[in-house]
Amino acid sequence: MAPTLTVEPAGRSCWDEPVRIAVRGLAPEQPVTLRAALRDEKGALFRAHARYRADAAGRLDLARAPALGGSFAGLEPMGLIWAMEPDKPFWRLIKRDVRTPFVVQLEVLDGHEPDGGRLLARAEHERHFLPPGVRRVPVREGRVRATLFLPPGEPTDAPVLVACADSRAFAVFLTLPGASEGPGVGLLGISKEGELCLSMASFLKNITAAVIINGPVASTSIHLHYKDETLPPLSGNLNRVKVTKDGVKDIRNILNSPLETGSKSFIPVERSDAAFLFLVGQDDHNWKSEFCANEACKCLQAHGKKKPQIICYPETGHTIDPPYFPVCFALVLRLVNSPILYGGEPRVHAMAHVDAWKQLQAFFHRHLSGEKMTIPAKL
Repeated sequence: MAPTLTVEPAGRSCWDEPVRIAVRGLAPEQPVTLRAALRDEKGALFRAHARYRADAAGRLDLARAPALGGSFAGLEPMGLIWAMEPDKPFWRLIKRDVRTPFVVQLEVLDGHEPDGGRLLARAEHERHFLPPGVRRVPVREGRVRATLFLPPGEPTDAPVLVACADSRAFAVFLTLPGASEGPGVGLLGISKEGELCLSMASFLKNITAAVIINGPVASTSIHLHYKDETLPPLSGNLNRVKVTKDGVKDIRNILNSPLETGSKSFIPVERSDAAFLFLVGQDDHNWKSEFCANEACKCLQAHGKKKPQIICYPETGHTIDPPYFPVCFALVLRLVNSPILYGGEPRVHAMAHVDAWKQLQAFFHRHLSGEKMTIPAKL
């Protein structure tokens, strides 16, 4: 009987859905290496491998068998996905066109040599981002460049609008007028987009809920304008930049405190009536995300506003991505044209991806649709 490699669900799954990977038909206690690879839309290759040993019946189930080494070790059923690393240094896996899947190639090799073993079995699995029936509508109105995602069902179901910001994106969750439940608008942003979402929630009306992932509490990089108001960017000191032995810059301490006397960069969050959820990576080396979340919380409470929810993830860096995305530890920042340290410990950071995704969905369900969902943070 030739070895077979299976992935369940068969053929395809949503990216935030865990899969079960198993091998049958191996020799009893046979040593094998499993490899996974995918290419992003720009052709960059991401790969991971792990060494395993079949059981006495010649079976291998990644949900039960610990990896003996490789890109990760221990019991990690999804390790071959989240532990992928790019062949190109300082490259981040980003999905640019959600209409197409990432195609994951899986292989089983004889022995514990990731590049020298005989190929025993292979499989291909598609990881999709757009559920069946969802319509994608480009929005071009004035200077707005966005994409509207309309779910199937009644027109009162909440659509999702993804708007561009600095070539990346932040999401705006809307409830259509006339919906029976779910008031207002919800915002989701990470890093600089988190700053924009915090600003929108502070200056604009009808913002019901906002999730800020590792965002600052003050204007950064450029001036922020709203009507006749302008927030200047925080000043900083380049002498505070640290450089790792690999030549990666740590800019965590570069910005001055927004609490310094005379600073006009602090975003006036006290004006907002929105509910806030701050998701914080405590090993964020891009800036002091935990400090920023705490200061926003203090400001809101000092002005009689509801205390926001803050969830902190230890050993988690700057980029808290969707579940099972490969962890990005450093990235070339165009602003300085140099690799910047983002931080994070692989396994713990990968767990934060999964938990944060659940937490932000529960938060939006609570505040936009009135559903009572509570998920205790795992970290």
